[in-house]
Amino acid sequence: MNGPQLVLRQLRREAEGIVSYEFVSATDAPLPSFTAGAHIDLELPEGLLRSYSLVNDPAERHRYVVAVDRAAESRGGSAWMHSTPRPGDRFRSSLPVNDFPLYEDAPLSIFIAGGIGITPFMSMAARLNALGRTWRLHYAIRSRQRAAYLQELNALGGSGDGVNLHCTGEDMERPDIAAIVREAPAGSHVYCCGPGSMLDAFASACSGLPPQRVHLERFSASQQAATTGGYEVHLARSGKTLRVEAGRTLLDTLLDAGVPVQYSCSQGVCGTCCTPVLEGTPDHRDDYLSNEEKASNRSIMVCCSGSLTARLVLDA
Repeated sequence: MNGPQLVLRQLRREAEGIVSYEFVSATDAPLPSFTAGAHIDLELPEGLLRSYSLVNDPAERHRYVVAVDRAAESRGGSAWMHSTPRPGDRFRSSLPVNDFPLYEDAPLSIFIAGGIGITPFMSMAARLNALGRTWRLHYAIRSRQRAAYLQELNALGGSGDGVNLHCTGEDMERPDIAAIVREAPAGSHVYCCGPGSMLDAFASACSGLPPQRVHLERFSASQQAATTGGYEVHLARSGKTLRVEAGRTLLDTLLDAGVPVQYSCSQGVCGTCCTPVLEGTPDHRDDYLSNEEKASNRSIMVCCSGSLTARLVLDA
């Protein structure tokens, strides 16, 4: 990990099932700066890496704040974060990375958030307020008890129509994503972060917009991981050759063989496990690589992708 060592200063319940974590530098030095929409990777036990959006104002250098939802089907990350850390615990962190940047010059920024997808928009709203820019938020949650940061968002939104809340479990309508996009004023930028169904609807609604005005961030994959198996993977640097059996993912096979693999999301959305391909054709199942990068077949996300050829050679 190339980032600062952090100390957990405070945990706070933000909503039902959602806890925030405030970290400060272990050395009291200012933390590396970040831009609105950025995230950090935290190193958890047993080599797990998990990516979390930075929630706080990008102008702050004295702390990083992230929020974690208690996922029902946690593979270890959120379950551990909700049960184990205590103030004073130390964490290794990456430097802030931004795969979901804010376009600061837009005349209007329209945010569509679902559940824990609210997190990147907190820093974006703070940044736009500092710049004197206008923003609007459509926030969909199951109930008000699940609405993290609602008080803070209403304060950031002021007295205008900044925050539009959609409690889908309280007889409120879901946000009409197609109408929101269709009615967006000329030149505005639209953003979405939330569950896969919301992102799919957003991508469909935005198909006619210039791509530079459309921004989305996935927390989960839009495709199932490749588990067909029936191929071998050769690791050029270590010299190992492994057989990927049917019903197994490439990542499972690598980990079972003791191959040190850095991975985080396990769903092909964060880019942590990106590995160069030397030979063979990957079966790309990620949402991280661009269409051009996938077509070049020079890289693979080993957490979810597989192989279309009988042999795949990786620079690993």
